[in-house]
Amino acid sequence: MSAIDHLIHANESYVATFPGPRPIRPKLRTTIITCMDSRLDLFGALGLDIGDAHLIRNAGGIPTDDVLRSLAISQRTLGTREVVIIHHTECGMDGFDDDAFRAQLTAESGDEPPWRVPGFTDLREDTRRSVETVRSCAWIPHRDDVRGFVFDVATARIEEVS
Repeated sequence: MSAIDHLIHANESYVATFPGPRPIRPKLRTTIITCMDSRLDLFGALGLDIGDAHLIRNAGGIPTDDVLRSLAISQRTLGTREVVIIHHTECGMDGFDDDAFRAQLTAESGDEPPWRVPGFTDLREDTRRSVETVRSCAWIPHRDDVRGFVFDVATARIEEVS
């Protein structure tokens, strides 16, 4: 059985206990921006239920233009007001070489990517930079309550970064 077949089978079981539709607006009026890393169980670690918050995930949890677009929609049309940014230990973006990655993609495909993939070398500083990126984005109307955290993948504990 392939991984996709496993997902389809799991969905069949889930449908049997599905409680029904939920409101479109997140109950906690919160958006969480974090990494796509599969070790981050935000529902368990933060006590979230389906429908509580918007989750925006990408490589590194970096507030890229696309993340800011999604956040603007989240706030302006779906009522969120607070933003939580969660970076994590042992991230694949720590020490990531954007120039080498882009050169490899270009060499293999013949097309240069139009986007950048900035890595970082200081996890806490990158978290602070991500918070500042959101706070300084004019498209985001609610920028006062933006907070950054580091998730420890070994313990699941989050630590606020000031």
